[in-house]
Amino acid sequence: MTLYSQDDGKPQIEFSTPPHPDVLPSTNKKQPSRRRSSKIQGIIAFRTLSLTVSETQVDKKSKQLGKKKKDYNLAEDLSNATYHKLGVAEVLQQYNTCMEKGLDQEQALKRVELYGKNAISPPPNNWPRKIFGYFFGGFCGLLWFASIICWISWQPLGNPNPSPVNLALAVILMMVVFLQAFFNAWQDWSTSQVMHSINNMLPSKCQVVRQDGKTLTLDAIQLVPGDIVHIKMGDKIPADIRLLQVSDDLKFDRSVLTGESDAIPGSIDATNDNVLESHNMAMMGTHCLNGNGSGVVISIGDKTMMGRIARLSLDDPAKRTILQTEILRFVLIIASLSISVGSICLITWAAWLRVDYPDYLSVSNALIDVISVIVAFVPEGMPVAVTLCLTLIARRMQKANVLCKVLTTVETLGSVNVLCSDKTGTLTENKMYVSDISISDHQITTPISRDIVVKADSQQQLLRCQVLQMQLSSALCNGAQYDMSDVDKKDVAARAIIGDATDCAILRYAAAVNPDLTVESIRSQADPIFEIPFNSKNKWMLTIHRSTTTGLAKQFSTPSQEVAPSDWILLCKGAPDVLIDRCDSIMQPDGSLEPLTEKRREALVNVQTQWANDGKRVLMVARRILSASLLPSESSASSSKFAGWATQMNQGLTIVGLIAIVDPPRPESAETVRVCRNAGIRFYMVTGDFPLTAAAIARQIGIFTTTHLHDINNLDPNKEISTIAPYVSQKHKMTITNDSGSSTLGEVSAEDTCDKEAYQSTTSNKTADSTALLLSGVDLLTLNDNQWEQVCQYEEIVFARTSPDQKLRIIKEFQRRDNVVGMTGDGVNDSPALRAADVGIAMGNGSDVAIEAADMVLLDKFSSILVAIENGRLVFDNLKKVIIYLLPAGSWSELFPVLVNIFLGSPQTLSSFQMIVICVLTDLMPSMAIMMEKPEAGLLHRAPRRPKHDRLVNSRLLLQAYGFIGLMEMLSSMFMFYYFLSTHGLPPATVFLSFSNFNSPQGYMGYTSDEVTALLNTAQSIYFVNLVICQWGNVLSSRTRRLPLTRANPLWGPNKNLYLFAAMLGSLAITLIILYVPVFNIYLGTSPIPIHFWFIPFGWAATIMVADELRKLLLTRFPHSLFGYLAW
Repeated sequence: MTLYSQDDGKPQIEFSTPPHPDVLPSTNKKQPSRRRSSKIQGIIAFRTLSLTVSETQVDKKSKQLGKKKKDYNLAEDLSNATYHKLGVAEVLQQYNTCMEKGLDQEQALKRVELYGKNAISPPPNNWPRKIFGYFFGGFCGLLWFASIICWISWQPLGNPNPSPVNLALAVILMMVVFLQAFFNAWQDWSTSQVMHSINNMLPSKCQVVRQDGKTLTLDAIQLVPGDIVHIKMGDKIPADIRLLQVSDDLKFDRSVLTGESDAIPGSIDATNDNVLESHNMAMMGTHCLNGNGSGVVISIGDKTMMGRIARLSLDDPAKRTILQTEILRFVLIIASLSISVGSICLITWAAWLRVDYPDYLSVSNALIDVISVIVAFVPEGMPVAVTLCLTLIARRMQKANVLCKVLTTVETLGSVNVLCSDKTGTLTENKMYVSDISISDHQITTPISRDIVVKADSQQQLLRCQVLQMQLSSALCNGAQYDMSDVDKKDVAARAIIGDATDCAILRYAAAVNPDLTVESIRSQADPIFEIPFNSKNKWMLTIHRSTTTGLAKQFSTPSQEVAPSDWILLCKGAPDVLIDRCDSIMQPDGSLEPLTEKRREALVNVQTQWANDGKRVLMVARRILSASLLPSESSASSSKFAGWATQMNQGLTIVGLIAIVDPPRPESAETVRVCRNAGIRFYMVTGDFPLTAAAIARQIGIFTTTHLHDINNLDPNKEISTIAPYVSQKHKMTITNDSGSSTLGEVSAEDTCDKEAYQSTTSNKTADSTALLLSGVDLLTLNDNQWEQVCQYEEIVFARTSPDQKLRIIKEFQRRDNVVGMTGDGVNDSPALRAADVGIAMGNGSDVAIEAADMVLLDKFSSILVAIENGRLVFDNLKKVIIYLLPAGSWSELFPVLVNIFLGSPQTLSSFQMIVICVLTDLMPSMAIMMEKPEAGLLHRAPRRPKHDRLVNSRLLLQAYGFIGLMEMLSSMFMFYYFLSTHGLPPATVFLSFSNFNSPQGYMGYTSDEVTALLNTAQSIYFVNLVICQWGNVLSSRTRRLPLTRANPLWGPNKNLYLFAAMLGSLAITLIILYVPVFNIYLGTSPIPIHFWFIPFGWAATIMVADELRKLLLTRFPHSLFGYLAW
């Protein structure tokens, strides 16, 4: 420490190694705290003073961070922290807390007032960037360009007689931009509301020691520095915590902070000078992968490492979703076409028309023609339609209790063709209970176990000893505990239990079997010395206890094995196939110990197999009494030597018995599996449970539909990949081989039909494998690429005894073969697979690790996934329908008037103003009505979409929009335009190639200039009306892709959509206003039209409907013909 003066003469204190700023300073900000024991008072006071000075320095850095991020060196700041180097006693003294008792209520309240809540401040909204995106994203850039050109065309290029039409166009285009910006902002707000709902729903509880040693369940936001927090496997760390107690297998995933995927072991001692690298720190936001531990809260909220790092990543751009990429692709295509055609038109005007016909198009009019091309190509109403569509889907999903982090993820789920699901808690209720126990040769149900202990008649007396041993072992070798905030309930069965579902079930059994010997009584007499919690790798849990009373030692004693008070008791429970090799004896009903012979092993295996075939989870309970001669010389249970000794002692165990746990399937699981399979989705189970148990549950819910199962022996490691038939759903394969096609049109798309025909022709010499396969985690370790190729072709698969890394491998293997994979799960062991899947789906009651890794959360029923899948397919279908509706009139039929005007010398058949009216007014309401369309019949009966092949906008859709509907609308409208002029003595021969003669100031063909303008305005209005009415026929045709109108009646029935007719009337009302309100006639060149020109368009609309209905009929009758190939 050095003392020096600055220019102002004020003394300054500098420390060569300033400790971390976030430990508790004194509540008196002027003086450092001196409330410490005399032995270490000097050290602690010095550190408190230094930390106070350092905190001031960091606060200055934080203020400067907002001005210039580069001035703040986070790595340097973190490297200066030293509190992780303090000993356990120093840390507790520093924070004025107690490991056993924690903080009292008064201390906690004071610290909340002093340090605030444990929450990271939300990042500030980057409003400039957002607003820029609202006004310049998508088509808005083109529209801004068009509006500016219109302004320039009005003035100064339009001088000395600027046209008010050009000014009106400029204003209208700006209004369109503002309209799109409004809807973009609305979509952003809607997404933020969904994220807010997910954040509120995420589990944020933690186990905290307070109020004289009580373990309470508190919201993480209530934590304060100095709180003692218990950590267990699956927990998300709620604050920066200095570890004080750790189990031997405690490990953390710090990838969210460091990017390092390897698990970090926990430690009590500092392992690195840098706090971020030291293993005795549990950082906020990281996850506990294995083991358990306890520690003291060091930092909360913005002062945590997560909070500090979050400040440096506020400007990270969000990733683009698949649907956003599709829309961007469409925007780029349209922009390229509009710029290309506009440039061609401008070059044609400059090189030809301006030279040969100088009076035909002025500079101002030529630029307006270019703008007309842009307006013609750009479907201005589409961004609004997309926003409204996604908003409607969001509301529909929320009503079904499905939340998506990114709404467009729903569309990806609609493309999923492989769905892998965890079993426990996802397909089952995760409400486990012990149904049976097996002791020696006796299988006993839970109610009978209670009768044996309570009644204990002469026949049952022999079993009582071993049932009591099972109770003692179940109570102590157990990671679950009663929630202390619920301890006042007299009914033990109604008390809340904290812990893993399996441990909770076993704890309830231990509490119910003997009311006279409570779990609390058993645990109060046992001093826990060491524990290895259950994990998915070991598949067992181990605890070591020391009896604190002679009573407990006596209870553990059996007629053949006396337990002394000085003996230690090792208890282990886990998978029978793993533990049985660690055992050499078995306890008999009277408590005697017998060698574990092959006959007895076979009997245990038979019981396990029988229960597993019934869908029950089976655990083995074993014990070993450690006499004084076996006890370790190392007394510290946290040392590596002690852990090694404990692992060594986990041999030569005595089997106490087997426990059968039932986790019933969710009532909706079977129907969900059935519907998914009908939708062309292969539904697989991926679980850590025993193979026979998993297979039994799979049969109950329909994942397995056959009793003949293949296993690893059926996978030929030498089979050539070229001879392995690629998977095709048997249901959809049979559908396309039906030549009539009458029952399949709603099930398989025409695209799928063509591709599967190609499949049949190229794979006729290949043999399909069986549809059912059962593999274990051990099997997966030996598979080569050829075998994986075979695995990925099976219809029905159950992967059992899988570890988290094996679940991840399964996801990646299917993705490698161009499958779109969804993963559902609820546990921390599912999180790697959830994150890697194309769509990760977590259950709302699952672990916070799983929820954070997932893209979508099901709040209640597993069957809600069907709503998500259906909406995923529906959003894509409806967007295609919206595009197929918008393009014919809003693009194709608007482009040809400009081309005819420039290349054929004819007056423009549709004004630029009318083009914009069609795009953003008359077409908008029907497109919104299309978004209200319900799923077509067979939406969940056809093969999933393939994102790489089935684009939102493809050649078939453009052919339908431009070459079929658009061509009919354009030709009929052109006919109406020239027909009207012909009735007034201006046949097409006098109009085409007229160039500047038509709008000559001297008049044309006997008409004055004003009369020609009036005729042109009326003809353009007729073209406009014809497009509006033709779009009625288009909207009624495009609302279904393949179903005829008779099967999708919009007036009644399941496909009723009365919004269509309201939208038609709305577009008609807008048309009447545009044509008959004088202000539009005077300034924008619209005009009323003769009455009979109102009725002719209805005939054209009917023609469009009949033509499309005929196309659908031919597609139904001849699905393999050209009509099937070209179907959109």
